[in-house]
Amino acid sequence: MKLIVLTGIPGSGSTTVLERTLNEVNYLHLNYGDVMTEIAIEKGIASDRDELRKLSPETQKEIQKEAAAKIKKNSENENVIVDTHCTIATPLGFLPGLPQWVLEELKPDTFVLIEANPDEIMLRRISDETRTRDLEMYRDINLHQEMNRSASMACATLTGATVKILENHDGQLDSIVDQLVQTIK
Repeated sequence: MKLIVLTGIPGSGSTTVLERTLNEVNYLHLNYGDVMTEIAIEKGIASDRDELRKLSPETQKEIQKEAAAKIKKNSENENVIVDTHCTIATPLGFLPGLPQWVLEELKPDTFVLIEANPDEIMLRRISDETRTRDLEMYRDINLHQEMNRSASMACATLTGATVKILENHDGQLDSIVDQLVQTIK
């Protein structure tokens, strides 16, 4: 069975691409943050996803590890695609979304990065009324995608996984879905 990690910065369209792709492949979709939330709720230390951030860093790391083990266990019996962040832009700098202790448990086969041109991402973020997102400049969006590329290659080096970068340009959703289907088959 395969374990795929799919990631893209906010506005890249990774969620849209994933939703369409799941209609064409037999994969279990797991959102990393949702799995962490389920574990925290089961332990009685949080009641929702927003409370995860309030837990101590040590507790968060332990939940991250447990989530990776749970996801890996699922991949023993079926193909799994994990939706997560490769890097998280914070006011203090970039935070790895897949630290070493997660990778050691998860051992993914492939990392798929969904990217778009920074101007496309800016317009998507502005047009999306369902979310409240920070306004980022072209160069900041470009840097975030570059950080994702660097982080994914570092993750691949540690795990032996492959890295596939797919460009999600406006008006080409069918094409990128086809490319993703071919990548994960």
